[in-house]
Amino acid sequence: MAKRCYYESLSLERTASDGDIKAAFRKQAMACHPDRHPGDKEAEHRFKEINEAYEILKDPDKRAAYDRFGHAAFEHGGGMGAAPGFGADFATTFSDIFDDLFGMGGRRGRGSGRERGADLRYNMEISLQDAYAGKAAQIRIPTSVTCEACSGSGAKPGTKPKVCAMCGGHGKVRHAQGFFTLERTCPNCQGRGQVIESPCGSCAGSGRVMRERILSVNIPSGVEDGTRIRLAGEGEAGVRGGPAGDLYIFLSIAAHPFFQRDGADLYCHVPISMVTAAIGGELEVPTVDGGKARVKVTEGTQSGRRFRLPGKGMPVLRSRQTGDMYVQVAVETPQKLTKRQRELLAEFDRLSSKETQPESSGFFVKVKEFLDGLGAGRANSA
Repeated sequence: MAKRCYYESLSLERTASDGDIKAAFRKQAMACHPDRHPGDKEAEHRFKEINEAYEILKDPDKRAAYDRFGHAAFEHGGGMGAAPGFGADFATTFSDIFDDLFGMGGRRGRGSGRERGADLRYNMEISLQDAYAGKAAQIRIPTSVTCEACSGSGAKPGTKPKVCAMCGGHGKVRHAQGFFTLERTCPNCQGRGQVIESPCGSCAGSGRVMRERILSVNIPSGVEDGTRIRLAGEGEAGVRGGPAGDLYIFLSIAAHPFFQRDGADLYCHVPISMVTAAIGGELEVPTVDGGKARVKVTEGTQSGRRFRLPGKGMPVLRSRQTGDMYVQVAVETPQKLTKRQRELLAEFDRLSSKETQPESSGFFVKVKEFLDGLGAGRANSA
C-alpha cells in the first residue's frame, strides 16, 4: 500500500511555513490521540501517520530531501530508517508539542546556576515621636553577601563553572515513558545546569559568605504600627551570582506614657480637681511634637468629657492631612482630707440644691418614685 503524502497527512500545502506545520500537527495529534479513542485501530494508525509526517517536515534538511525525492529519500537507509512508532523519538516530539500547548516550553532553557537570594525580615521598634516626625535610622543585619574571592561564581579563582554533562546545561533530565516524557531536576547539578569542579575556598562553592551589614533606613512620618518598609535587593545574596532578595522592615510603635493612638487621632487622659471641674479653669497639656497646648475647662465639666484640639494629632502617611488630639478629663475625688476641709465640704453639701447637682438629685428622685410605686403595688395586692 502506497504511503500517503506527508503534506496531505497534515492537510498542508507544500508552501506551508514551519509554524503552519507545527500547528497542523498539534491540532490533528490531539484530535486522534489513542487515549481519546481507546481500541480504535484506525485512530492509532492515523496517529502514527501524522507523527511520521511531522518528524520529516519539521526538519529543514529532511523536508528538502522529501520535497525532491519523495518517500524514496528515506527508504533503504536513506536517512531516517524505519518510521517512528511510539518510542523515544516520538516521546520527545510529542513532549515538544505538549510543552507548547501548556506553556512549559521555557522550562527547557539552559540553567544558569544562579538562584535568587532569600528575603529577610527585620523587626524594628520606634517611639511615637519618631512615627510623628519620621526618622533616619541605621540597622545592623547579619546576612549572606556575594563572595569577593570568586565574585559570586562559586568557583576557585582562575576557574569557571562547567556545563553539566548529564543535562547539557538544561537543569532538567527527561525520561520517555509511553506516550509522555517525564521531566525531573537533574541530580548531578541540582537543577543549576552547571557544576563546579574546583570550589572557591572562601565560600565552599556557594558564591556567598556571611557578613554583618549596616543599612540606612528612612522612616516616613505618619507610619502606623505594623507598617512594612521594603528595601529592594538588600536581602540575602543570590547563589552563584544570582539576584539578591529583598529586606522587609516591620515597624512596631512603643507605648507612650501620655498618648493613645487611634489612626491619625491621639487621646490624652488628664485628671482635674473637683474645684476646676466645678468653677472652670485652664489646663496645659503636652503635645506629641514636644510642645504644649492650653485647654479651657468650662464651668460644671463632668468626668469623661472630651476637649478637641484640631490638627494636634498624627500626620497621615503620604498626605498633608493631620489628625486631631482629644483631651479627656477625669474629675479626681479629694483624699486624706483635713478636719477643716471636711467641714467645708459638709457645709457645701448642706447649701447644695437640685440646680448645683442636677444629675444626682434627679437620680435619687427617680429612685424614690420607683420605691414608692413598689410599695403601693404591694398594698393593693394585700
